[in-house]
Amino acid sequence: MNAAPDRTPLTRDFFDRPVLEVAPDLLGRILVRDSDDGPIELRLTEVEAYAGEADPGSHAFRGQTARNAVMFGPPGHVYVYFTYGMWHCMNLVCGPEGKAGAVLLRAGEITVGAELARKRRLSARNDKELAKGPARLATALDVDRSLDGADLFGDGDSPFSILTGTPLDADQVNEGPRTGVGGDGSVHPWRFWTANDPTVSPYRAHVPRRRRT
Repeated sequence: MNAAPDRTPLTRDFFDRPVLEVAPDLLGRILVRDSDDGPIELRLTEVEAYAGEADPGSHAFRGQTARNAVMFGPPGHVYVYFTYGMWHCMNLVCGPEGKAGAVLLRAGEITVGAELARKRRLSARNDKELAKGPARLATALDVDRSLDGADLFGDGDSPFSILTGTPLDADQVNEGPRTGVGGDGSVHPWRFWTANDPTVSPYRAHVPRRRRT
């Protein structure tokens, strides 16, 4: 019989490490989203690492801007971006302040608050699809740009917290190229996911956008 997940909160020190250490270590952890509608808990099953100015696939590759400023801030904060004119994606900042790094939360299993998540994800065919992909995850958790910069360790007034959960053994973690990343950033095997987990999103290679004429 499997032991119950550990509900001890993680500390900021967990995120004050290189992004490639933090990313696979997030699998099996529990992200808690508190809101006026009620709580949702998510067991993380898929993530991607983005290594700032050293990573051509990162939003911070060309330096700090108003959009990506949170990535350069203290570890343990939430970085939210808007993409394709319709979706939000949620990241967790890691590494030392001043050096950009973040982990994209790609997928997870809703373990608490599934009924609330279903109301936000009406197109989901089943509960395994509620947070199967980064935009779906953000939608299920009601995450948008207003939460950019939120502190996971905000002394009780944060909309997020993260618990120890059930971290994975190394043989339970798969790794491969990041979804949808092209160019020089496509070679990095910095996507990490829980082996044989049905909530993990399908891999899709980068497809260059066609310019409108």
